[in-house]
Amino acid sequence: MDPRESRSRTFYLEEVSATASECSLAEARELLLEYGRFVIAQPGAARFCFGSLEQEAARLPFSYIEQGGGCLMAHVQGEPAGFVAWRTVLVSVSPDAWELKRLWVRPVARGLELGRALTQAVLDRAGAAQQKAVYLDTAPASMAAAHRLYLELGFEPCAPYNDNPVEGLAWLKKSL
Repeated sequence: MDPRESRSRTFYLEEVSATASECSLAEARELLLEYGRFVIAQPGAARFCFGSLEQEAARLPFSYIEQGGGCLMAHVQGEPAGFVAWRTVLVSVSPDAWELKRLWVRPVARGLELGRALTQAVLDRAGAAQQKAVYLDTAPASMAAAHRLYLELGFEPCAPYNDNPVEGLAWLKKSL
């Protein structure tokens, strides 16, 4: 949780743990639901199930901890500004691998490299946990900045590894 300066603004990352305060949990839930509202507003997202995302949010952080993962929240000037989660992928996809999920940065905080910091924090945790790869899926048409970021961080296209029903997805993998 080292503060970092970026464009004269301070931000820090907080792990949303099982012992997080109710306030932190509420902030993380709201960020996750904002992500979901953004996704369902995009063309091709008609089959995205917001109801299951609401259940995921209600159970934070256990919805990820129980799947061998966790979640992080970014704060800018003390205010919640970004979110990311991860979980273990199915062994049939790849043993010793995680899936990066739900990267979201509020519009007011974009341009501060929060998305990069959140993604890198997951990659660092994956490496420390001796994972061999991190997978993700993304919609390049509606999430162009995130897609570019993933490619800059060394993610490469891979075969579809899940049954995500959203149209126009790109599946990516970064070997560690």
